[in-house]
Amino acid sequence: MIRFLSIVTAVAMAAGVAHADWPDRPIRVIVPFPAGSSSDVAARIIGNELNTRLGQQLVIDNRPGASGNIGSDVIAKAAPDGYTLGFATTSTHAVAVGLSPTLPYDPVKNFAPVALISVSPYVLVVHPKLPASSLADLIALAKAKPGAITYGSAGLASLAHLASALFENLAGVKLNHIPYKSSAQSVVDLIAGRLDMQFATIPPTISNINAGQVRALATTGTRRVSALPDVPTMGEAGMANYEASLWLAVVAPAGTPGEIVKRLNHEIVEVLNMPRIKEALAVQGMETEPGPPEALATLIGSEIEKWRKVITQSGIKEN
Repeated sequence: MIRFLSIVTAVAMAAGVAHADWPDRPIRVIVPFPAGSSSDVAARIIGNELNTRLGQQLVIDNRPGASGNIGSDVIAKAAPDGYTLGFATTSTHAVAVGLSPTLPYDPVKNFAPVALISVSPYVLVVHPKLPASSLADLIALAKAKPGAITYGSAGLASLAHLASALFENLAGVKLNHIPYKSSAQSVVDLIAGRLDMQFATIPPTISNINAGQVRALATTGTRRVSALPDVPTMGEAGMANYEASLWLAVVAPAGTPGEIVKRLNHEIVEVLNMPRIKEALAVQGMETEPGPPEALATLIGSEIEKWRKVITQSGIKEN
């Protein structure tokens, strides 16, 4: 027994030393989307700061495909040694599990939450000629003309599509979905008057709002967006319990040592609290949301249930 306890103690001490030495080589960061995507840009902004703080290079490894599922599976199956991290989003860790019964990873069991990076709400915009100057006007119009109001999205089962479906469910209305290959294409048709409304990404839409080409009715986060301070949230506009945002977070493979997760969280939170980092991410439409790993775990669980319910109620199928 004494020999056994000595061995256990030695192993534990060796593990502690190994964690204390972490990191002693470069860290791979899996981004499950292409170079130039918002996730990739955020990874590089934050990674540049973490390089210095951790004393090792963070190597960005883009693994796009299957709406982020391919890269997420790579993260899930990597060694849990602190030398592989990854970026998770609403799409990969909340929506995907509700859409695909054959998802190759479990967004809860296969990952260790590290830190929430940001949330990117949408802005609900309508064509200026649509007789709706407020959210209440839009709901009244949709109820008066079921299925007549058209909206665009970046495609079937995209988060913009789900955000619209959530709006339909909570408002008790029926809209007409027109899917596009990208949100940029649908905004062109919205400006031209071929669409009535859209839950649009904020950065590229601000100029259209300022030019009067579209009318902003509400943003979809829990607080007002700094770039659109005069636009109310959906809650402020009268729709309680509505929230739809593309969030971005750092995760690690399940089993990554708690000491490493804690250190990473501390460093990332410090970086996110830097004014110039906040500003750099805000340009990308990202509102920083630093917090502990437990808060991210809670978010992932609640988001899975929310979007699974929307998908089921709306009968939305995987592309």
